[in-house]
Amino acid sequence: MSRKLSSFLRVSKFLLNRQQLPLSTTSIREKARIIDGRAIAKEIKTELKAEVEKMLSEGKRRPKLTAVIVGHDPASQTYVKNKMIAAKYTGIESDTLSLPETTTQEEILQKIDELNKDPNVDGIIVQLPIPKHIEERTVCNAITPSKDVDGFHTTNVGRFCVDLTSMIPATPAGVMELLKRSGIETYGKNAVVCGRSKNVGMPIAMLLHSDGEGETQAGDATTTICHRYTPPEQLKVFVKTADILVVATGIPNLITGDMVKEGVAVIDVGINRVKDPQTGKYKLVGDVDFEGVSEKASWITPVPGGVGPMTVAMLMKNTVLAAKQDIAYALGRSKEYYGDNIMVGDFLEQGEDRMGDEYWVQHYKLNIP
Repeated sequence: MSRKLSSFLRVSKFLLNRQQLPLSTTSIREKARIIDGRAIAKEIKTELKAEVEKMLSEGKRRPKLTAVIVGHDPASQTYVKNKMIAAKYTGIESDTLSLPETTTQEEILQKIDELNKDPNVDGIIVQLPIPKHIEERTVCNAITPSKDVDGFHTTNVGRFCVDLTSMIPATPAGVMELLKRSGIETYGKNAVVCGRSKNVGMPIAMLLHSDGEGETQAGDATTTICHRYTPPEQLKVFVKTADILVVATGIPNLITGDMVKEGVAVIDVGINRVKDPQTGKYKLVGDVDFEGVSEKASWITPVPGGVGPMTVAMLMKNTVLAAKQDIAYALGRSKEYYGDNIMVGDFLEQGEDRMGDEYWVQHYKLNIP
């Protein structure tokens, strides 16, 4: 399909959507439909399981994920354990490298370098947070981009920001997958993202607003970002405009029912442990007042059981993508763009530094002319 025809069809779809009757605003409208993150995550993991089995039937090696954890934070231990369980279900080989709290930055960088050079390891994650004496950005950038299944390396961040195939951070990728698999239209809609963290809020905003015809197949929404310095009265104004609202602030029940409009689709990324005043027990809640907002929303994710399971599922998806080596980082675009018979010499200027031919052969399995 030509780009002009594709653009025409997308504009036509937008105009048709505008002609649809508005959602009912009467008091008898039903509560929001629940977006079941657990069910969708299991669907994705089952698809990946079949994909891994196909790889094995073709004589390829089983994908492998290695998690590095520094210290003994109970929450981090639980997160890594859940990732290993998901890996086992999908058929991905996995292991965990546990390092003491006293590990130096030089020591963890040495371990990452060893994993980068290990041809049997496809994906590497360093569970965050890490001890304060270790610089997070340095550690994230130490992982080879093609093995950075968390999508935190600046190369991967830069690629998806310019709409190129990359390892997209798992939570933002999970949010987009929830919208797509629930049939929630993003094209031409108003999206509001509350939160601008580099690993969640910012990538979600980029994916919602970028061109759907690009490699990331993004959302084509008009996107607004709110953050800690957005005045409270302005936050209400912006949130009220949202057709799609994504909240990732870490503030329990920040968004209330009076702040949203009828029919909004709400993705609650927050997960907060709070004490129930009635029972005295602790419980998990999101950044959205679920009961109040679900009275007006058309779709909403629960906490827990919404975005959380999707984060793990999309990490598995990135690991399989890494094992298949479908992203040609050296060339700037995906292998699909150039085809299978690509040669680095065709795309590098004469005399350009290749960082050594062995580098390209080892990391990207490309032919050097």
